[in-house]
Amino acid sequence: MSSKPKVAFFDFAGCEGDQLQIINLEEKLLDVLSQVEIVSFREAMKEHSDKYDIAFVEGSITRKSDEERLKKIRSQAKVLVALGSCATIGGINSLKNAWPSLEEVKKRVYGDKAHYFETYPSRGIDRVVKVDHYIHGCPIHREEFLRVFKALIMGVKPYLPDYPVCVECKRKGNICVFEKGQFCLGPVTRAGCDSRCVSAGSHCWGCRGLIDDPNVNAEKEVLAKYGLTVDDILSRFRIYDDYRYEEIKE
Repeated sequence: MSSKPKVAFFDFAGCEGDQLQIINLEEKLLDVLSQVEIVSFREAMKEHSDKYDIAFVEGSITRKSDEERLKKIRSQAKVLVALGSCATIGGINSLKNAWPSLEEVKKRVYGDKAHYFETYPSRGIDRVVKVDHYIHGCPIHREEFLRVFKALIMGVKPYLPDYPVCVECKRKGNICVFEKGQFCLGPVTRAGCDSRCVSAGSHCWGCRGLIDDPNVNAEKEVLAKYGLTVDDILSRFRIYDDYRYEEIKE
């Protein structure tokens, strides 16, 4: 009988792009895979087993009926990891949360078949079950997944940055997006992506979620310099995490 840790991947509401990122690791993943036994990975294999030690869960919870399945996964996993923005903070699915009525959302998407479908505000999986570790991003950073995966196999707590994307921008010598007269969520978003959006000429969209303990006073000073308020920047954050935005606002 194999003594290797058994690993399973699951998905809820999402595009499964994070699982595709893992597959795209290709040869870099082979050495790690030799140390574990993959027992369920719908995007990569047909086989499935309900016996696993580590569960990676992608996708947000958008239906009440999803909760029972997620709780079952949690009860069978020794370690549960939220994989990607939808699972960690609600993701793009959170856009529907800002609509006046979810019934209106269903009608817009499904037309006269809307009554066949259920929905509720999109949320990260930690709103339903205990999550042990997080891999943020939309999509996830492949190298970060590899680091977390290796740490879990070795029984070490994975490192998760708790400083803003601005720190990474400064390290890379990027010109501040605000200095260009544009808007950026980097000041309140958790680092770990190597500021790839800003480095590519865009701005930070907030896909990695809010940092845990931001320096609010310093942040207010920075935003005031550009004629903005904390609410201005947090309201833009709703694209990925409307559920938490509503809590912060209250």
